[in-house]
Amino acid sequence: MRAVPLGVYVPGTSWIHRIPASAKFIAVLLLIPAVTFLPTQPWHVGIVTAAIAVLYVVARIPVRTAWTQFTPVIPILVGLGLYLWWQNGPVPAATAMLSIFTTLAAANLLTLTTTIEELLHTLERGLAPFGRFGLPVESISLAIALTIRLIPLMFITVNEVFEARKARGADFSFAAFGTPILVRSIRRAENVSEALLARGAAD
Repeated sequence: MRAVPLGVYVPGTSWIHRIPASAKFIAVLLLIPAVTFLPTQPWHVGIVTAAIAVLYVVARIPVRTAWTQFTPVIPILVGLGLYLWWQNGPVPAATAMLSIFTTLAAANLLTLTTTIEELLHTLERGLAPFGRFGLPVESISLAIALTIRLIPLMFITVNEVFEARKARGADFSFAAFGTPILVRSIRRAENVSEALLARGAAD
């Protein structure tokens, strides 16, 4: 679980841990458009990246734990970076890639220093005023909670299938690789559905 995005919380007593989840969540939401649309040079984003790196140190996040949060998306970032380099040149590509990396670092810092329960409670409180207009706040919170919980489990399932095929020395095949993942995912969804129905979540 320590190598799975959204599956890790690092307990601590730093002032970053003590910041309310709502404040950290808003800060990340403001940071994303700021580093996406404003910078025109890589060093513009680099300043923000360095500041976030300092926050990681202040929060005492282990380097290995921090890095493993990025490993699942590294291949995607590399492929996207090469495409942008080909389309727009090195400077715009480097700026865009550093912007994406910085937003991911900020989002990871949020989840590493805030429990999922705190985040969901903050979200539910933020949506509560819309409940008077008929918005199903509890259902939305439940859906988000299940999504967050299932993302780490999906990563673990993919890794288990991959390791099992590697142990058997099997060649890579999309069908043979994807089928057990699909079967396990459907089975897990059915179990979750039955558990929710048993608790009256569909009422």
